[in-house]
Amino acid sequence: MTDKDDANSIIQSSEITEFYSAIDLGTNNCRILVAKPHNCGFSVVSSFSKIVRLGEGVEKQNLLSKKAMDRTISALSMCAQKMHNFNIISSRNVATEACRKSSNSKEFFERVQEETGLIFEIINSQEEARLAVLGCQNLLDERKKFGIIIDIGGGSTEIIWVKNNKGNCKIIDYLSLPFGVVNLSESYRDSGANKSLYINIIGQIRDELDSFCKLNQIRRNIDDQQVQMLGTSGTVTTLAAINLNLLNYRRDLIDGIKLTFDQINRSTIKLNRASYAERCTMPCIGEERAELIIPGCGILEAICSKWPVGRLRVADRGLREGIILELMFKNGIKMTGNPALNN
Repeated sequence: MTDKDDANSIIQSSEITEFYSAIDLGTNNCRILVAKPHNCGFSVVSSFSKIVRLGEGVEKQNLLSKKAMDRTISALSMCAQKMHNFNIISSRNVATEACRKSSNSKEFFERVQEETGLIFEIINSQEEARLAVLGCQNLLDERKKFGIIIDIGGGSTEIIWVKNNKGNCKIIDYLSLPFGVVNLSESYRDSGANKSLYINIIGQIRDELDSFCKLNQIRRNIDDQQVQMLGTSGTVTTLAAINLNLLNYRRDLIDGIKLTFDQINRSTIKLNRASYAERCTMPCIGEERAELIIPGCGILEAICSKWPVGRLRVADRGLREGIILELMFKNGIKMTGNPALNN
């Protein structure tokens, strides 16, 4: 899951020559998706994801570091090359939390444009939440009236409360928490990775959810069995891979799988008991995720304990897919679901 170019997703087509692309540049990952319209949706023709840790140190310095920018531009150069291989008629490249927070984002994107030709926009947390919902709403169970959608990022975690009407979502409310796997991993590392900090993180996140929970009467709706939970992030897809005992990550087995809270808890305990060195050798984690998975587990544990829905559906899709759907919809292509999703 660290550096993937999904060869299985590459589809050769002589019939359709027009393609769409989306780049999601987050605090931790750089991701691109290239797709073509297919059956009121789309088929992925090329995808790429690389951990770049662009937001490393931003929490303390309020700046993107030179090393982080260099890593990211290297990855973006590969993304640009992929785009050149296709006839891209519409694209959108977005950046999120790290670039929202840093004071040198403008200079960074000037360099990105000069070296790769790519132009980015920094989107706010509300737009980030909207696109994430748009990309994964098809996994929601139509029988449940409400949904909690969780996107655990590198620099923030988006919590989205949606009303579900036969697969079409309306965002009722959203909350952007200032906790992500990168900024928490830096705190965790500085403190010597002690258990008390992990427990404190869980408590702090639960407290942050209090007013959001009360305002939207989430617990009452959970008690009425009207709420489902959907997670879209590297944390939840990694936990799913661990539960399946996969030696290599397989999106076809992960996307849409349901994990019980007991399964999540067992995997979290297993990961917390393992040393950093042991996590580095675990399949689907490796060295790049070994440090990040523990803070991610803490965020997810806090959310699951606050809202005992009982199980979580895993989405290996999100912001990029939302962008692609919206681009196609705006170009007049018929889409299932609700590509015109508005808050």
